[in-house]
Amino acid sequence: MNSYRQSPFANISPVVKNLLIINGIFYLATMLFMKNNHSQLIPLLGVFYFDSELFRAWQPVTYMFMHSDQSIAHIMFNMFALYSFGSALEYIMGSKKFLNFYLITGLGALALQMAIQAFEVHAIVGSFTIDDIRTFQFQSQEDMRTVASIYLTPMVGASGAIFGVLVAFGLLFPNAELFLLFIPVPIKAKYIIPVYVVIELFLGVGQFSGDSVAHFAHLGGALFGFILIKYWRINRPGGFL
Repeated sequence: MNSYRQSPFANISPVVKNLLIINGIFYLATMLFMKNNHSQLIPLLGVFYFDSELFRAWQPVTYMFMHSDQSIAHIMFNMFALYSFGSALEYIMGSKKFLNFYLITGLGALALQMAIQAFEVHAIVGSFTIDDIRTFQFQSQEDMRTVASIYLTPMVGASGAIFGVLVAFGLLFPNAELFLLFIPVPIKAKYIIPVYVVIELFLGVGQFSGDSVAHFAHLGGALFGFILIKYWRINRPGGFL
């Protein structure tokens, strides 16, 4: 009887494999440095609004490897999507280009999110920056809470880059059949992914109370993913579904 067991990473492409490992290490470190039910690493490695006194130069990169310290579902969903769709893209693009694609879509996600935040700040205070948020005279408590949330809440997660991956997969494998947990029949990627993007747009514009998800970051990743696939003229090779 053959006792050899193939590694679960054996069929994963190299960049995807390393991204999964790096995200896992970051998450373990996040949970290790917990204090009073919150991780001490999130304010350091998550990304803040560019005018916040908490913003640091490395955060636009490190934020996309950090995940919520309040729920494991955040990292599980992102890593499952990367595991499911990333290797197919890496095989088509090549490892170097796929890594660039992943990082650029993550940065693009942040760019759109910060642009929306800047627009919100400007609408309230008449400028994209504030000398001192603690002494600024706001017109209402709601305005103060909105600006304070933008300045003092870090964004974390690979979701922007993952949305770039999803859009790229939908463009290159439009007829691939995907299963959703709540729908018992397979649906082609060219139908699922556009609907998902429209839902994110609806949720982002709606700004529903209690929703802390950075929907415009998701849209930014999707947008940059679309642009890169078209700009780089990446085509689906023959033999792929």
